[in-house]
Amino acid sequence: MVQTLRKLVTFDEFVAKYPDNTGKRYELHDGVIVEMSQPTGDHEEVVGFLAFEVTRECIRLNLPYFIPKTALVKPPENESAYSPDVLILNRPNLVNEPLWKKESTVSQAESIPLVVEVFSSAEY
Repeated sequence: MVQTLRKLVTFDEFVAKYPDNTGKRYELHDGVIVEMSQPTGDHEEVVGFLAFEVTRECIRLNLPYFIPKTALVKPPENESAYSPDVLILNRPNLVNEPLWKKESTVSQAESIPLVVEVFSSAEY
């Protein structure tokens, strides 16, 4: 039996190649590129509702936060990059994020007040 080993990808290799122009979404999980499934309408409805309500609360509290469209979260301890459903960023801390300007990527807890990943058992 021959076992094929997948080549692990670094974060830098990942952001150089993805996203591509196919409209597909990808994440990097411990060096492995994972194609994300297309979200369902129900999933998008929940994400939209949460983003709206969180935005409304941030405005009410006059917080310096915003929701980016396609930013990545990179845990500092591994070669991963996640694209959460809703990501709240603390604008004043982005000056401390070395990957923000070039790659729309954050890694510091001070920059990320909230991350939401919507899970639906119907998708699996």
